[in-house]
Amino acid sequence: MISSALLTGLLATSALAVPAKRGTGQIKCPVILSGLVPADSTPTDFDSYATSPFNPDYIRGSEKFSQILQFPDVEASRFDNATTRAVEVTINDKSIFQTQNGFRRAGLQIQGDTNENGPGTQGVRTLHFSVKQDPERTLNLTHEYLNVWHETSDYSANQFNFQLGTIIGKSGSDKNNFKVLNRQNSQVWSTPVDATAWQNFAITLDFNKNTLQVYYSKNDEPLKAVTSALSNNNAGGGQYQIGILKKPTGTSDVVNSGYQEKGIKEGQIYGGIFLEDSANACVSL
Repeated sequence: MISSALLTGLLATSALAVPAKRGTGQIKCPVILSGLVPADSTPTDFDSYATSPFNPDYIRGSEKFSQILQFPDVEASRFDNATTRAVEVTINDKSIFQTQNGFRRAGLQIQGDTNENGPGTQGVRTLHFSVKQDPERTLNLTHEYLNVWHETSDYSANQFNFQLGTIIGKSGSDKNNFKVLNRQNSQVWSTPVDATAWQNFAITLDFNKNTLQVYYSKNDEPLKAVTSALSNNNAGGGQYQIGILKKPTGTSDVVNSGYQEKGIKEGQIYGGIFLEDSANACVSL
């Protein structure tokens, strides 16, 4: 059992002073869903609907988010400012969601992002997120990772996937690349992982025209379109998933079985998470 004094010390250590350098990105479009993390957040804030920007019950195993999430001492991402900060999603051997024994999984769902008829699947929406690597919690890229995706309301498909590692059934020659896949699981764009930089992404889903478009930049540089608006089936409602889903190896039943090494200690740092209204081609760059 952790003593109250030790727990207080751990919380104080986790809630480190927010780094001084700030991103200069300006959010210029109406924010529909905000996953921006307040700078004064403490770990236990993420265990309550009243204080967390995310659903405190999903997606996680038996551990609470106060045990899963870390506050890394890193410079702010492009769309974080003096009032917000980065957060790190971590996984370990206990990161088993429900009965999905094949996966090691933890993830963030922004509060208000309902599974059916939600605000995230109307009109034109752009999901922003930045990622940074933790040298103390590196990912094992012999596995396939789902980091960010939009899953349909019946859980039968994803409108897009943002992935890393060795995609099951592929050679693994591009395992060090972040990959954006469409609903048909065809790659539409990729870029190498940078071990030290912030990497900024925005994915626009036009639910009226059924298109997908990707934007990208590094550190505090403005985002630029790296694809055109590509045809994509965006039907089916659903929710945005942000975090880590590590698939097993050595099985055709990835949800329920397969190999996961012991002693997992992995993480992905996120910053600047928000969903904006991109009507009239409005995208924050």
